[in-house]
Formats: sequence, C-alpha cells, structure tokens
Amino acid sequence: MLVELFTWLAGALTQSPEIAIGAAFFWGVLSVILSPCHIACIPLIVGFIDGQGNITTRRAFGLSLLFGSGILITIAIIGLVTGLMGRMLGDIGGYGNYFVAIVFFAVGLNLLGILPLPFMEGGTNPNYKRKGFLAAFILGLIFGVALGPCTFAYMATMLGVVFSMASTQMVLAMSLLAAFAVGHCAVLVFAGTFTEVVQHYLHWTENSKGAVILKKICGVLVIMGGVYLIALNFI
Repeated sequence: MLVELFTWLAGALTQSPEIAIGAAFFWGVLSVILSPCHIACIPLIVGFIDGQGNITTRRAFGLSLLFGSGILITIAIIGLVTGLMGRMLGDIGGYGNYFVAIVFFAVGLNLLGILPLPFMEGGTNPNYKRKGFLAAFILGLIFGVALGPCTFAYMATMLGVVFSMASTQMVLAMSLLAAFAVGHCAVLVFAGTFTEVVQHYLHWTENSKGAVILKKICGVLVIMGGVYLIALNFI
C-alpha cells in the first residue's frame, strides 16, 4: 500500500503546479511520520516543550519552529556537502549516528530526571527564555545530522523530478522543495504546539503528575531512538 501511495505521489509531482505542490507537502509530512529516524524527534520536541513549564502557545510554536528549522538547515548543508563530495546525498557515515545517539541518550536521561541539562529545564528568567529558543534551534541542528540519510532516502524520487524540471521550471522546482520542507517541519511544529495546548487545557505545570509521566514516556522513546541509530550501523 505504501509503495502505491508513493507511486501516486511521484505521478502527482508531474501534474499541475497546485497538485504537484500539494503532493510535495504531503510527501514532507510522510517523511516524518513513516520514518523511524524522524519519529523519534516527536517525543523529543514534546518532552522539550513539556519541560519548559507554563508557556504560551506562541512560545511553544516558536520553539517547535526553531527546532524544525534547525533540522532542515543541517539536512540542506549535509546534502550539499555530500553531493559535492560525490557521495550519496546525506551519507555521513556511522560516526554521525553515534554522535547523535549520544545526544539522544543525554536528552532522554534528562527527560527521565536522571541527567540534569540546564537548557532543557523551565524557568522564568528572561535570559532563560532566550536560551530556550537557542537550545531548541541547536537541538534541531544536531538531530539533522542523523536525519540526513533518512530524509534523502524519502526524497530520492522527488529530487529526481525536481532536478529534471529545474532547467525549464526553476520556480516550480524550488516551490516543490519548499513545500516538502514545510510539510516536513509542520509535523514537528504541530506536535510541539499541541503539547502546550493540552497542558493549558488540563492546567498542567511541569510538576503535574500527568506532565511528569509524559516527560518520562518521551524520555524512554528518545532513548529508544538513540538505540535505533546505533543499530543502523550494524544493519
């Protein structure tokens, strides 16, 4: 069924601009929810937002957007560098996975309350608020290192279509890449923002029982994501 879905999406990319852009956006969404590499980022951003304390929806949206943007920036840089080196797009070798897996473990242990990480914890100081935005962006940059190979694996067909039309329809080709990026980022932004909405609706603080349980669940899932990244080197 998934093969048929992606076959249909590949065909849609060559249709009218409106259909092609919509297909690229949907492709970006699927690249997150169907990828084991990317799906680990959802509990990470959820746990990160949950640990920020009582924040506004606007701040949750901003943090999630910076996290997703950081991922996209790193993926774009890795794709460019590996392409210029003549390697498969996004292929950074096993050491990149080990590096990001260590970060996964550190963040996961923090969400479980085992390893203190000041930038992951809530606060009311204005300086902390700025640090929170910077932390979200840096986390995105770091996780983009491991997500490059997974992303380009999902983008391979779409990139073929984009490159083929770039010489004659540059604007449309760039629009397809932008639509994919927006779809890719939208899942993470929605997850992070929705976390704050639920917290506000349930009147949770960072010390509420439900919030603590959610953080611990996210911590376990993030650690499992780190284990998966290491396992990729042996597959």
